[in-house]
Amino acid sequence: MLQPIVDFLLVVLKFLYEFSGNYGLAIILLTIIVRVATFPLTHKQIKSAKAMQEIQPEIKKLQEKYKNDKEKLNEETMKLWKEYNVNPVAGCLPLLIQFPVLIAMFQLLRERDILFQEIADFSPYFLGMDMTMPDPTYILPVLAGATTYFQQKTMTTDQSQKALLIGMPIMLLVISINFQSGLVLYLVVSNLLSLGQHLLMNKPDLKGALKGNENS
Repeated sequence: MLQPIVDFLLVVLKFLYEFSGNYGLAIILLTIIVRVATFPLTHKQIKSAKAMQEIQPEIKKLQEKYKNDKEKLNEETMKLWKEYNVNPVAGCLPLLIQFPVLIAMFQLLRERDILFQEIADFSPYFLGMDMTMPDPTYILPVLAGATTYFQQKTMTTDQSQKALLIGMPIMLLVISINFQSGLVLYLVVSNLLSLGQHLLMNKPDLKGALKGNENS
């Protein structure tokens, strides 16, 4: 089902490799292209998440007021969403649409043999590292964990998600140790681009979000 997407990404990666002459640079450029192509979706996702955060105080008031009446709570919550023009599903749909692209990227970058077959004079090295093999220095896995942490830190002020804020980066760091370096490079660059997009869209809220997490 995802093969057409994988094939298309391979064509683009092959062109970028021939253009740049370096596999690592080709992955970085491909990541940028994917992020630009999905920008409208991520933009909508971030806006929806921001809107949901803004009405959280009102939702908590309703939860306290109608804690013994779930039917009334649901009714009032729906009214609140309608009043502020918020649709919780709107934040999930863009992510679901992007998911096949992300899986296709993972499938493509892990296929070492295909890369050698399809790309003439293919060299997997970038900054001295074989991008088709796990990073023996652990630098990229650490960067993947760190960028995931800071990305999540700026995207939520909900202190109840503190465990997820810490747990997700640690989990990603651990599993990235066994990933091909090219895959981890893609994750790092994608995280940095996502972080930059979020910061640009939420400049007034940035200091408050960081301060709130530091005081937790």
